[in-house]
Amino acid sequence: MTDTLPRPVLNGHNEPQVSLLKFAPAPAIDDAPPEVEAVDRPDNPLADWLTVPDVPILPAWARSAASLKANTVALGRLCAWHTRYHLLRTPKYAWRAAWLATKGLWRAVRGLWPTLTAHDQTAAVKALRAQVKAKPDDVDLAVRYALLHRERTLARRWRWGAAATAVAAAAVGWALAPLPAQAGMLAAAAVPLAYLGRGEDVQLLDNPTPPLRVDMSAQQLNDALRAAGLLKAGKGDDDGPRVTCVMGPVRDGNGWAVIFDLPKGGGKTAADVLAKRTAIAAELGVDEIQVIAARVRAAAGGNAGRVSMWVADDDPYLGAPVPSPLVKADRFSVWEPIPFGQDARGNRITVPVMWQSLFFGGLPRRGKTFTQRLMTAAGLLDPYVRHYVADGKGGADWMPMKAVAHRLVMGAEDDAVEALKAMLKELLTEMERRFVLLRGLPVSVCPEGKLTPAIVEKYNVPVIFVTIDELQEYFTAMEKDDRDQVINDLCRIARRGPAAGFISNFASQRPDADSVPTKLREIITLRYCTQVVDQTSSDMVLGKGKAAQGADASVLSEDHRGTGVLVTGPASFVTVRADFLPGPDFSELCQRGRALRVKHGQLTGDAVGDVTAAADQAGVTIAPVLSDCLDVMRHTDRMHTVDLLDRLVNVDEDRYGDWDAERLAAELDRAGVQRTTKQVKVDGKNLAGYRRADLEAAVPAELLLAARRVEAAPSTEAATDTPSGPAAEGA
Repeated sequence: MTDTLPRPVLNGHNEPQVSLLKFAPAPAIDDAPPEVEAVDRPDNPLADWLTVPDVPILPAWARSAASLKANTVALGRLCAWHTRYHLLRTPKYAWRAAWLATKGLWRAVRGLWPTLTAHDQTAAVKALRAQVKAKPDDVDLAVRYALLHRERTLARRWRWGAAATAVAAAAVGWALAPLPAQAGMLAAAAVPLAYLGRGEDVQLLDNPTPPLRVDMSAQQLNDALRAAGLLKAGKGDDDGPRVTCVMGPVRDGNGWAVIFDLPKGGGKTAADVLAKRTAIAAELGVDEIQVIAARVRAAAGGNAGRVSMWVADDDPYLGAPVPSPLVKADRFSVWEPIPFGQDARGNRITVPVMWQSLFFGGLPRRGKTFTQRLMTAAGLLDPYVRHYVADGKGGADWMPMKAVAHRLVMGAEDDAVEALKAMLKELLTEMERRFVLLRGLPVSVCPEGKLTPAIVEKYNVPVIFVTIDELQEYFTAMEKDDRDQVINDLCRIARRGPAAGFISNFASQRPDADSVPTKLREIITLRYCTQVVDQTSSDMVLGKGKAAQGADASVLSEDHRGTGVLVTGPASFVTVRADFLPGPDFSELCQRGRALRVKHGQLTGDAVGDVTAAADQAGVTIAPVLSDCLDVMRHTDRMHTVDLLDRLVNVDEDRYGDWDAERLAAELDRAGVQRTTKQVKVDGKNLAGYRRADLEAAVPAELLLAARRVEAAPSTEAATDTPSGPAAEGA
């Protein structure tokens, strides 16, 4: 949204960038320069002449080549629209012109009649006639009457003669002129007569109102604000108070931009305009998704009553998705803002994630997980980022992370819940260890007590991404005590972790108090919400009262996949169409991330011994059923066949939806699995099942060898467990 005049420079937080001016220290009194006389002193006679007004030289629409071109094209489009509009109504205008010309002829004759009859002399003639009748013996009076009467008669004759001559000449000219000239003569006579016959009730041409995509006027804006109750109605024919357009309406991209000040005395503020966005859109004749409004803050030259509004020609969030630039990037540093998407006007939106925590929410199948993966994808291309991932759904969305993740928890079954609890305890231990390390570093190395890129590489403490998807699945699967403990652990990580290089990246569906507690949601700094059912659900994700400020994800439709509202601060938000990162591209990024970590000696944890990930990296094909079975059994060494089939269906319903125990046994047998036992004991139940060791034995030996070589290589974990002494480094 345009938040300043003529247009602000927005950062990823949708806030105007403010230059920080550095002032030199004041000189000593003895060294002070001599006083310079100010130009604008009252006693300076040249003050008015020398003072340069602080106003732009060019209007807003002419300050850039792009704006000049856009508004020139808009003017041409408006002229073309009016031309088509009136050409289609030519027959209607012809009949109307004939009627108005007839009325005009009658008005012309009625207006000329006093002149033709010398009405200006009639009053004097009648007066003398009355005097003559009163004094019939007065010869002088009779002579004066006769002369005046004769003068009026001669005037009538000359005037009627001139009129008859003009009519005869016109008739002869009409008869002798060719047809095109006759048409011209007819038009020359009809146009002024039709103009004379016009009135307030009937006009020759219709007065159209072009659609907003063609034109936008200040009158339309005032009418819409007045209808929405933001402007007072006038008395009588007066429209009432009007807004002051500081800029525009001008053409800006694929829409119209306008900056206006609300009139004083009405008691309305910019916040009232934002709350009435839907009503304003209805009055303008567009969908509310096409109206982007924001306050203009003081830093951008605004005030509490100044609003920046942009109205798109069409839905700005539809069309072909924009591929993520991360797909073609070789490396990326998470210390830089992450490319996230585009706003309605096509401006690139980036999100800085260092020292932040993120929360994603929204309805299923609206692109929530795809958008959340953008943050993780950026971390894949930074070898000094360690990933801890948990997916409560246990589907295929996060399965490619097995190639990179230090810890990967899939599903919300009992074994997965235990794995999540162990992962959080490991994270808390690592967080405390890092704080001890940072406290021991000298100020020259760690000036603010926080992680820096130099510390990351020197002390081998990589940035940690804590990614948890479908958070509500874990909470609903836990007992109350475990649930409370996990919530407290997550709160500690989200609250204290950023200073130690922890980036929390959580996602859930409608996060009510039962599924995601308020005390966890309220400490998240950055929030993103795709479509939800109502404003209450939107506020649950984005924060209480955000919908009233204009940050309302309930206005999005089911067609807006991958589009959501991003809140970056108490009063900063923007609707973003997130970059598109499909599953195959994400899988390829995971493989590149694994190669980067192997190269820099940063491959750790579960990813080191993951044979399926090693197979993907080496380009060796493993039977998909074997790979999927190893993935779903990563948290347990044995599993009943019934449970294994259920989890396979969760991973890929299209493939495993109609499988039974016989089909699974046959496919694993073809994959080379030799079962040492067909019965396994889990939780005291001895049923048909599989052992993970039997599945791993079917993996090609060269892959196991490669995994062991990577695991035996110098690992970051050893360096992390026994870091160099900070005191020695400081010395």
